[in-house]
Amino acid sequence: MLTRKQIELLDFIKTRMEADGVPPSFDEMKDALDLRSKSGIHRLITALEERGFIRRLAHRARALEIVKLPEAMEKPGFKPRVIEGNRPERPPAALPVEPVHALELPVMGRIAAGVPIEAIAEISHHIAVPGSMLSGRGHHYALEVKGDSMIEAGINDGDIVVIREQSTAENGDIVVALVEESEATLKRFRRRGNMIALEAANPAYETRVLPDHAVRVQGRLVGLIRSY
Repeated sequence: MLTRKQIELLDFIKTRMEADGVPPSFDEMKDALDLRSKSGIHRLITALEERGFIRRLAHRARALEIVKLPEAMEKPGFKPRVIEGNRPERPPAALPVEPVHALELPVMGRIAAGVPIEAIAEISHHIAVPGSMLSGRGHHYALEVKGDSMIEAGINDGDIVVIREQSTAENGDIVVALVEESEATLKRFRRRGNMIALEAANPAYETRVLPDHAVRVQGRLVGLIRSY
């Protein structure tokens, strides 16, 4: 069963695609549903995707495909509606819920926490991130972790890491390092004279020691998101 907002969004996407041949933008969806931020649209789209009503196509902007519609939406004259039930009373000891400021960050594909993989360059999708997770001003982006070389630092395969874009690092920082302009990896940074050590947080992986000109820092880890 879909919520009222989920049905409204699915109906809006369907109507726009029938009229224009392309799905609406996140901003257009946000305005149509009278939501304050695009993070709410992201959650609705994720819910519709999980329930099999839409599909997101990778590596393409505004790429949504309607897979199926609820039976009610197939009927002529359909209008989104919701049956309201009685709202439960608030428990006496309940604490007020404070709104959480969230921002959408681009997920720039995968980053290796293991054997380095090719450099990341394309946005695969976006993810809502709490504003408190972002480290000061500057550009931030997210990456999906592939591999287990950083598990003793609490970073597991499949986690999403939030990265603050910067070109410098302090010893001990966990960074996105571009090795010889072709391999991207997530490792702990150590400078040893004119050499750079990229340390794993898993004894099964060796530390890589490279000339400083062969390593370019692309960002520092500032947050982590895990799905269970």
